[in-house]
Amino acid sequence: MARPIRVEFAGAVYHVMARGNEQRDVFRDDRDRWRFLDTLAEAVPQFGLRVYSYCLMPNHYHLLVGTPRANLSRAMGWLQTTYTARFNARHRRHGHLFQGRFKAQLIDADEYARWLVEYVHLNPVRPRRRGQSMTIPPERAPELRRYPWSSHADYAGLRRQPAAWLCLDWLAYWARSRREAQAQYRQTIARAFGQPVRNPWDRLQRGLVLGGELLLDRVRWLIDKKGGAEEARWSDTEDAARVRERVGELIAQETDERIKIWARVSLGGERGVDVARERGYRDGSAVRQVVKRLEAAAHTNRSLRRRLEQLRELSRVKR
Repeated sequence: MARPIRVEFAGAVYHVMARGNEQRDVFRDDRDRWRFLDTLAEAVPQFGLRVYSYCLMPNHYHLLVGTPRANLSRAMGWLQTTYTARFNARHRRHGHLFQGRFKAQLIDADEYARWLVEYVHLNPVRPRRRGQSMTIPPERAPELRRYPWSSHADYAGLRRQPAAWLCLDWLAYWARSRREAQAQYRQTIARAFGQPVRNPWDRLQRGLVLGGELLLDRVRWLIDKKGGAEEARWSDTEDAARVRERVGELIAQETDERIKIWARVSLGGERGVDVARERGYRDGSAVRQVVKRLEAAAHTNRSLRRRLEQLRELSRVKR
C-alpha cells in the first residue's frame, strides 16, 4: 500500500488525526491524557508549531496545527514516538501504540477554520455508530460543556487559564475582540445541537486538500514536481527566508528581549538551540521557557497580547 502523500511548506496548516493500533485506546485514564498534552507542550517550541485546536478521544486524537518551519512529519513523528515510549513505560507494554502513520489534511484556514474547530470540538458528543442519526441530541450539550480534554472550553471562555502552548488566534474568525468571539463561538456551538452534522471531509479534494483552487493548484504543482512519488515533501525555503527577514525587520527596534526571542522562534521558525547559542543560554530549553512564560503572561496582560498579535499579523508573508 502506498504511503499517504505529505506536502509540507512553510506556513501550511493541517488537520492531523491518529488512531490507536487495532482501534485500541491510546488514553486509558486522565494521567495518560495529561502526559500526551505535556508531550505536545514540549513539541510546540521544539518544532515551532502553532496548535490552534485539539481534542482527545479514548482511541484517537485530533489536532489543527500550523507549521511555520515546514516540518509536520518530523514534529508529529516525534510527538507520537515520545508519547508511545512514555505510555509503554507506564503501562509496562511493548510495541506500536498508534495505527500506522498519522493522517493529515492540508487546509485553507481562511475558508475552513471555523467549521473545523467546531467539528473537532463536537467529537465527544457526535454520533458515531453506522445507521445512527448524525443529529446531535440537545440533551448532550451539558456533556460537551463539561468535557475537559479539548480546546472547546478555551474557545468558549469556560477555562480560566488556557494552556500557554495553545494558539487562540483563530478566535478572530468569530469576532475581533476575544470576549465577543467567545460569545459568538458559544452561540454557534449551541446551534449545532438538534441539527444534522455537516461533514467537512465531504469537500476534501485529492484526499488531501480542504481548500480553494489556489491551494489545490499549489499542491498539484508540488506533487507533479515529485513525479508521482509516494511522498511529496517540499520545504518552501524561499518563503521561510522571507518570513525570517520580515521578523528581523519587525523586531529590529524592539527593546523587550523576551519579545525578540519569542518572535524569532514562534514567528521566524528559528530553532531554539540556535537562538540559545547566540543569546548565551546553556541550551534550547532555556529559550523554550522564555517563549512559554511570555505567552502565559500575554493571557493576562492585554497590551502584551496586542503586541504579540500585531507582530504575528505583520510577519505573515503574502505570496
